[in-house]
Amino acid sequence: MKQISTLHFGVRPAIVGKYTGQLLLIFSLLFTVPPLFCLVVGEYGLFAPYALVAGGSGLAGYLLQRIRAPEDIQHNETLVISALIFITVPLLVSVPFLQPGVSWIDAFFEAVSGVTTTGLSNLPSVEHLPRTFLFARAWLQWIGGLGFVVLSVAVLLPHSKATLQLFKQSWEQEGLIASTKAYARIILLVYLALTLIGFLLLMVLGVPWFDSAAHVLAAVSTGGFSSYDDSLAGLGSRPAETAVIILSLSGAFPLILYYLFFTQGWREFTGNVEVKGLASAVCLAVLATSATLLAVDGLPLRTAVEDGTLLALSAQTTTGFSTLPVVGLSDPTKFLLILFMLIGGNVGSTAGGIKIVRLLVILRLIRFMIVRSGLPSDAVIYPRLMGRRLESVEIVRCFLLVFLFLLVIGVSWFIFILMGYPLLDSLFEVVSATCTVGLSTGISSPSLPAALKSVLCMDMLMGRLEIIAFLVLLYPPTWFAKKRGA
Repeated sequence: MKQISTLHFGVRPAIVGKYTGQLLLIFSLLFTVPPLFCLVVGEYGLFAPYALVAGGSGLAGYLLQRIRAPEDIQHNETLVISALIFITVPLLVSVPFLQPGVSWIDAFFEAVSGVTTTGLSNLPSVEHLPRTFLFARAWLQWIGGLGFVVLSVAVLLPHSKATLQLFKQSWEQEGLIASTKAYARIILLVYLALTLIGFLLLMVLGVPWFDSAAHVLAAVSTGGFSSYDDSLAGLGSRPAETAVIILSLSGAFPLILYYLFFTQGWREFTGNVEVKGLASAVCLAVLATSATLLAVDGLPLRTAVEDGTLLALSAQTTTGFSTLPVVGLSDPTKFLLILFMLIGGNVGSTAGGIKIVRLLVILRLIRFMIVRSGLPSDAVIYPRLMGRRLESVEIVRCFLLVFLFLLVIGVSWFIFILMGYPLLDSLFEVVSATCTVGLSTGISSPSLPAALKSVLCMDMLMGRLEIIAFLVLLYPPTWFAKKRGA
């Protein structure tokens, strides 16, 4: 351990400040949309707080990005920058999210839930709140789902080693596109196309323009905020509810595959192992949830199939929309939803969870161990996935991330149990927060103690950052170890 410490470099404040400033500058430009929206809908009194956040973050970002810093960037610096931006943005947005009767912790909780694309809410009702607030929540999910780094690389930041490392940290895809900037722009165009198609589809289905915008922004980002207290059921239209869930499913697939589908053919999409894995998980989730609603919850066949399908897709894609109140579901149904929320969507998508590819790696390793037991001891074989050999570092990283997810969930669950909350409902809430889903058993509410609201905020942030970045941020040597070049 002593030898490792001599090789460990702490983060350089100039690097962290400069690139955090660039991301804040991007955020300020994106957050000019809510104050403009409040002018469009005539809620002029809300302009100042939203404009203050946009202007203040823009000024801070401009000053920080002028810091002179080396072009090279360490891995721990990219992790720290990612963590800082996802903490700073909710702190800023909590200011305009303060509404009459809403405490600061609830406003901050709402902002964290938005930027992490979770969709949990402590507000007793949203239907009476200003449209600017509801739009800003959905907009925050939309920009949080794609990620500030992707938007930054696609639009503003110059091509450099630093932006390449930041991009790799946010999107775990291999080099399908030679240029990082071109890759980011493709992802952005796909995201915009899905959003526009979804908005037009809901408008055609008769959904009012505001509700169409709010639900599409939350669906494509797999966020789950709704402009209705009873979520999708408030739309009052089964075709509209189905369209929103289909949009959520589209966001759970790797966004780059849509580009490959149109440029290289349908086999690039249908032949992808992750896509097949998600499709299998979705089918299993739909069948199991519908069957449980029918057999255990006692719902009529049509209701069990229709609502079970929508609820299962919402859990699997980690979106969090619902057409049934989760609080009234049976324990077996809640337990199934916990499993599907935990698995989540694909890498390179807007979905949360431990991700399908990691489950595939674990299943492949189990199969490998079974096959290996029947071979001669001197046989040389390696586990493979998607046509290539799984390296030991990939396997270790996969198991480490799954372990950390389960550890965070376990610790948070234990805290809720100590506070006297029901076992299964507590586990459901913690998994929903950590996997950035947003389905709730009713525990998330204004009456929840501030300490437990803070626990769920930590869960949402760690789940969105996949835990490692958050741990690196809190690791003392990250800040106090010797600096490169010093």
